[in-house]
Amino acid sequence: MCATLAGFAVAAMPAKADFINILTGGTSGVYYPIGVALSKIYADAMPGVRTQVQSTKASVENLNLLQQGRGELAIALGDSVKSAVQGDEEAGFKKPLDKLRGIAALYPNYVQIVAAKGSNIHTLADLKGKRVSVGAPKSGTELNARRIFEAAGMSYKDFAKTEYLPYAESVELMKNRQLDATLQSAGLGVASLKDLSSSMEITMVAIPADVINKLGPPYVEGVIPANTYTGQDKDVPTAAISNYLVSTTAVSDDEAYKMTKLLWENLPALRSAHKAANAIRLENAIKGMPVPLHPGAAKYYKEKGLM
Repeated sequence: MCATLAGFAVAAMPAKADFINILTGGTSGVYYPIGVALSKIYADAMPGVRTQVQSTKASVENLNLLQQGRGELAIALGDSVKSAVQGDEEAGFKKPLDKLRGIAALYPNYVQIVAAKGSNIHTLADLKGKRVSVGAPKSGTELNARRIFEAAGMSYKDFAKTEYLPYAESVELMKNRQLDATLQSAGLGVASLKDLSSSMEITMVAIPADVINKLGPPYVEGVIPANTYTGQDKDVPTAAISNYLVSTTAVSDDEAYKMTKLLWENLPALRSAHKAANAIRLENAIKGMPVPLHPGAAKYYKEKGLM
């Protein structure tokens, strides 16, 4: 049975202290390797606890699954978490999700718009009339895409073709010249874009500060440093959004405390899993948290003098 199906097979079980299902994203993104690292940390340090990593469509699906009791931990984008708490139906939440509780702020996602070199795409406006993938339907990436294009005075109707595809599938279509550009909201150095840039010449498209300012929090200005991807010889300004580790009210205070403590005591393991985790900092752990902190996590942060 594959990992994803296995996750659904046990999904109906109530949260227990002896089982931790970690909801992540596609295997070519950043959430998945971070989730795998967390799973190993917890399995090694919490005797008798079984851990599992579930590959999903990421943020929106993860939060809905948590609300349904089908996971104990999830990684999700800050704007998706905010929309979940508000019950933003357009974003994929039919009603406010009241069982979500925060564990920690992790690393920022960077909105990375990558075009084929020969497509004559250099700015957001140049995407008009082109074939663009905006991420899996109702994913955190797709929500980012929709909001960014709206802030830039554009919509999906401006594209010649709009594809709703996960990272790896978007890259394959670009390699086959069936897409002109892909928008991927992920940590720096995401595997899918590394693969793409090593396979063909690319152009990174900037997101200007005026567009980011129009969006407002949780969007902030960020930079994709030069040489993050093959052939990218300049820094590229873009939008950044924090990712959060989220749990639920069904997880006990004691278990949430242990998971929070182990997260911060094992940062080297997370950083070995993916370089995006280099940006995870204890001093930022509760900054901008869009959902109430889990009492177990709050206990840890009080011990560390953050509260």
